[in-house]
Amino acid sequence: MVDPAALDDEVLTAEAEEEEVRPDDRIDDERHDEENRLKPEYVREVEEALEAGDTGAVYDLVEPLHPADIADLLELFDRDDRAMLAASITDLMSAEVIAELNDHVRELMMEALEPQDVAAITEQLETDDAVQLLEDLDEDDQKAIIAELEPETQAAVNSALSYPEETAGRLMNRAVMAVPEHLTVGDLIDYLREEGDLTHDFFEVFVVDAAFHPVGTCALNWILTTPRNIKLTDVMKRDQTLIPVDTDQEEVALMFQKYALISAAVVDESGRLVGQMTVDDIVHIISEEAGEDALLLSGAGDGDINEPIREAYSSRVRWLVANLGTAVVASAIIAFFGAAIEQLVALAVLMPIVASIGGNAGTQTMAVAVRAIATNQLTRANTWKIVWRELRVAILNGFTVAVLIGIAAGILFGWQMGVVIALAMVINIAVSGLAGVLVPVAFERMGQDPAVASSVFVTMITDSMGFFAFLGLAVAAGLAPL
Repeated sequence: MVDPAALDDEVLTAEAEEEEVRPDDRIDDERHDEENRLKPEYVREVEEALEAGDTGAVYDLVEPLHPADIADLLELFDRDDRAMLAASITDLMSAEVIAELNDHVRELMMEALEPQDVAAITEQLETDDAVQLLEDLDEDDQKAIIAELEPETQAAVNSALSYPEETAGRLMNRAVMAVPEHLTVGDLIDYLREEGDLTHDFFEVFVVDAAFHPVGTCALNWILTTPRNIKLTDVMKRDQTLIPVDTDQEEVALMFQKYALISAAVVDESGRLVGQMTVDDIVHIISEEAGEDALLLSGAGDGDINEPIREAYSSRVRWLVANLGTAVVASAIIAFFGAAIEQLVALAVLMPIVASIGGNAGTQTMAVAVRAIATNQLTRANTWKIVWRELRVAILNGFTVAVLIGIAAGILFGWQMGVVIALAMVINIAVSGLAGVLVPVAFERMGQDPAVASSVFVTMITDSMGFFAFLGLAVAAGLAPL
């Protein structure tokens, strides 16, 4: 029988020993916990060590971080300090860190390195990450780096760069797990165990015929739970989603979402297996597309805080100039009714309300339309059905708001003014609903991204129609002269 007292003594001794192996001077482990990582105090400590020239302290502070967090840390520093930080943690500047960097930051880092150094980093990456590393560099820099790569990597990178940007061919990983259809489950398991050069990440094995056309897939859990003597053709899933190389990345993301895919085969024009897309790629695509659409709606370009000032200026100012032009249209309408506004101050007081509410209504509809186009819910087949739906929603909204503003204006400025602004509100919100759908659809029909500064044109339409409807009705009702 075990003596409880003795057991207690053992537990106490074990706890004491455990405390002894926890030195109080361990390098601030809590600082590097998930919830504390890259907090302002930590970043300030790295910055102070960097300014003091204490590269050893900088290295010790950064070393525990995940590669993605090291990339985030680099992006927090300005250009000069970033170079100093990179020099202090050279051993930690792995391919994973470089791959995680913001596009603009990574481009600057690549320009600072010799082609052979960039090539060494590229060799450590999967093909899709390697292409992402090189695609934004100047053509001369690309060629110099590619010339330093191993022949096999050269061929893979050149093949990827031959496809248009943001297509499956450019984004896919060319390292795939493919086996012939005559194998048994046991043959496949033996191959996976003995092969030393397997692709890093795979969730299923693609089964191909003699011409390398995918004929089915085997999920890893099927392989592990199926008897060895069973043929792959008897257990593989023949129905699979194949992605053509020229498929746009947005459509690829929709396919993954719609069919709940974890990975999918990418095929060339002849139907041969050339690569795969995996769910981790799709997460990046969805994040990128969502941010891109939000920024394009406002005409803010890349919207990247690391974007060079000149590029940020160039991408934003052209839409502000366009907005200036559209604002002139609204101003011209106001000027046309200048005499009426001079005679009746109430028009000047109420006019911004009509335009503002109409603008908000148009923005709501536009956001719905852009999302519907992006998710393939709004197509050529149902465009007018969606237009009619949004028009009905807009009219209902218009009547609701019109009643409220009509009563308030009637109390303050008389019943005629209440009726005028109520009618103007219904008209403007209805027009806003139409514009919110038709402007993005028009962009999409012209082959342009429907999110590209649609708000500029929707705002012009809602402001102009709001002023015209309100002032025009006021003149027609005899409340003020033209």
